Order: sequence, then C-alpha cells, then structure tokens
Amino acid sequence: MEENKMKKHVTIVAAFRIGLGFLGLVGISIAWFAVAFAMDFIPLEDVPEFVVPFIKGLIGFIFIIVALLSILGIIGGIGLLSFRSWARILTLVVSAISCLNIPIGTLVGVYSIWVLVQDETKKLFV
Repeated sequence: MEENKMKKHVTIVAAFRIGLGFLGLVGISIAWFAVAFAMDFIPLEDVPEFVVPFIKGLIGFIFIIVALLSILGIIGGIGLLSFRSWARILTLVVSAISCLNIPIGTLVGVYSIWVLVQDETKKLFV
C-alpha cells in the first residue's frame, strides 16, 4: 500500500519537473526575444562601450543557466516516470537548486526532495 502511495508522489514530482522545465524554457525564450527586441530601441550614444557587451553576456549567462536547469529537470522528470536510479539523483540536485527560485521553485523543490529521500521511495529505484 505504501509503495503505491509513493509511486503517486514520484509521478507528481515528475510532472512538476517536466512542467516547470517547459515553463522555464518558454519563459527564458520569451525574455531573450523581448530583451533582444528592446535593445534595438535603447539609445546607446551616452553608454560606455563595455556596458552593452557586459549586459548581453550577463543575459546570455542567465539564459544558459535557466535553459540547462530546465532541460535537466525535464530529463529527470522523464527518468522518474520509469523509476531510473540516475533520475532520482538528478532530480534531487535540480530540486535543491530550484529551492533558490522563490516561491514556486522552493515549494516544488522541498516537496521533490521530501518525496525522493523517503525510504519507501528509494526502494522503488533499486
């Protein structure tokens, strides 16, 4: 009985990870295009030369981090649906990092960690 309950929790965690991963990819893509579009309308005559490359580099770095975490979350979520042991570890890491994304990432991260560290859950991934 307890095993079925934990399977449901793992499925919920997988759905959260996949859903949030896709939302992260969509959100960061929209932000990327919005910033690229806005940069065409910002007057840059009085801006020091290093500012524009710095801002573009910073935005690119943020894009890469969010995209990487989103893709890893999707991969981990798909692996969780098959109860792969590597997916449990990957999802724990992604969940720990997502705790920094207040408030939704924190809630999902804490729930995911709670589910994946239970002894009943660990038995599902052996």
